[in-house]
Amino acid sequence: MLIETETTPNPATLKFLPGRAVMDAGTRDFATPEEADASPLAEAIFNLGDVTGVFFGRDFVSVTAAPGVEWSSLKPDVLAILLDHFSAAMPLFKPASAGFSVPADDAGIADDPADADIVAQIRELIETRIRPAVANDGGDIIYRGFDKGKVFLRMQGACAGCPSSTATLKNGIEQLLKYYVPEVTEVRAV
Repeated sequence: MLIETETTPNPATLKFLPGRAVMDAGTRDFATPEEADASPLAEAIFNLGDVTGVFFGRDFVSVTAAPGVEWSSLKPDVLAILLDHFSAAMPLFKPASAGFSVPADDAGIADDPADADIVAQIRELIETRIRPAVANDGGDIIYRGFDKGKVFLRMQGACAGCPSSTATLKNGIEQLLKYYVPEVTEVRAV
């Protein structure tokens, strides 16, 4: 089995592609070792000690190295864990713990029912144009709400804490949403 790796815009994060589906639906973000208890794979990666984040996407795993850690020493250990996990077809989650990071529709800021058409346009653009592009960089973006022209989004995976995420949010996502949905005046990360 061959696991490809790709760099991401976040220099602390590498994207690992096992050549098969990782998540059948949704995504899962692990920001702490305690959160990783839900997944044997995430737990094993955090147990390396030099990891500050693990993210499961549709067909990839993003891993964020701790500050000061060189990928040249961490990458072989992460690859070995991923290779063992996927070669043995081990479960991604422990039984009864497979919560997904995709929030429920009522999570975040409550949308005004009068804005339903605007929110539908925003969600469609996020799903069809923004999320696929962000996934290519090893992350995900989750809609959290719309209020008085402001769109609230949460960055995950390689995008969370990425030095260029503010530029992506303001110069890319905000401009795209403003262009297609004139009611959008600003995009904020939450």
